[in-house]
Amino acid sequence: MTAENGGAAPTGLRTWNASAFVREYRLQISILGILVILYTVFLVGNPLVFMHFQIYQSFMTTMPFFGIMALAATYVITLGEIDLSFPSIVGISAWVFGTVFVTTGSFGLAIVGCLSVGLVTGLINGLIITRIGVPSIVATIGTMFLWRGLVNVMSQGKGIALVALRDSPLYDVFVGRLFGVIPVQFVWFVALAVGFAFVYRRHRYGSHLLYVGDNQESARMMGINVERVKIIAFMQMGFFAALAGIFTTSEVTYFWPTQGDGMLLTTLAAVFIGGTSVFGGAGTIFGTFIGVVIIGSLEAGIIAIGLTGFWVRFLNGLLITVAVSVYAFMLKRGR
Repeated sequence: MTAENGGAAPTGLRTWNASAFVREYRLQISILGILVILYTVFLVGNPLVFMHFQIYQSFMTTMPFFGIMALAATYVITLGEIDLSFPSIVGISAWVFGTVFVTTGSFGLAIVGCLSVGLVTGLINGLIITRIGVPSIVATIGTMFLWRGLVNVMSQGKGIALVALRDSPLYDVFVGRLFGVIPVQFVWFVALAVGFAFVYRRHRYGSHLLYVGDNQESARMMGINVERVKIIAFMQMGFFAALAGIFTTSEVTYFWPTQGDGMLLTTLAAVFIGGTSVFGGAGTIFGTFIGVVIIGSLEAGIIAIGLTGFWVRFLNGLLITVAVSVYAFMLKRGR
C-alpha cells in the first residue's frame, strides 16, 4: 500500500521524525532524564515534603538568585572562556544599590546605579581578556579579588539595612508574589531563560557565540568580530550578576559585604550539568535551566530523604562528573 493510501509509509515517517528529534535533542533529553530520576528519588524518599507546594515555592524563591547568572554564564562558557568574578560583581553592585537607595530614597536610581556597575565591571573583564590578552581564568581571578576587596573597603565590613525597600512599588516587581503565591523572581527567571534561548538559537549573536567558541580563527575568516562578541558576553555577565544582586538584596532587604559568596560553584555546576561544553562551541539554555533546578533543589532533597548535609558536595561532584562525562561521550559519538 502506498503512502497516499494511508498504509505503512506514514508510520515509518513518524518513526523517522521521532528518531531525528531524539538525535537532535539528545543532550536536553539526557539532562531532563537526570532531573526526573532525582525527583523520583525525592518523592519516594519523602512524599510528605515533595507532595506539597511549599517546598517548590521555596525553590522558586531561591533558584533565580544564581539561576540568572547561570544563564548568562552559558554564553561565556560557550565561547570557551570562564568568568570567576561574578560573585564579587554581585557584591559591589549590591553595595551600590544599597548606598544609592539610602542616599536618595529612590528604588529606580538604585537599580540604574547597580546595573551600570555590572556593565562597567563586565566591560573591564572583557577588555582585559581581549585587548591585553590575559586568559579569562587569570583575569577574572584578579578582578574577583579586586571587586570583593573594594566592597570591603567601601563598606568597612558593615551591612546596610534596606527595610524601606518594601514601601516602593518596584519592590513587588522584583520580589513580590504573583497571585500571592508564586515568587516574582521566578517569573523573571523563566522569562529570561526564554529570551536567552531565543538569542542563543535564533539570533545572529547566538550563532556568533557558537562559531567563536568552536574555532576563533575560522570565525574571524567568516568576518565575525571575535573581540566584540567576547566583550558583549562579559558585559552581559556583569549586567545579570548585578541584576541578581538586586534580587538578593530586595528579598532580604539587607546588604551584607559577603553578598554573592557561595554562588560561584552552584552557578557553574548548573551550567556544566546542563551540558554546556567547557571546551566551547556547544551548549543549551534549556539544559542550564534544568541544571539550576537540580542544583537548587539538591540540598533540600538530600536532607528531606534523611541524609546529612555532608552528602551535598559529594553528590554535587558526582552529578557534575557523571553528566560531563556522559555529554562528552555523546558529543564524541555524534562526530
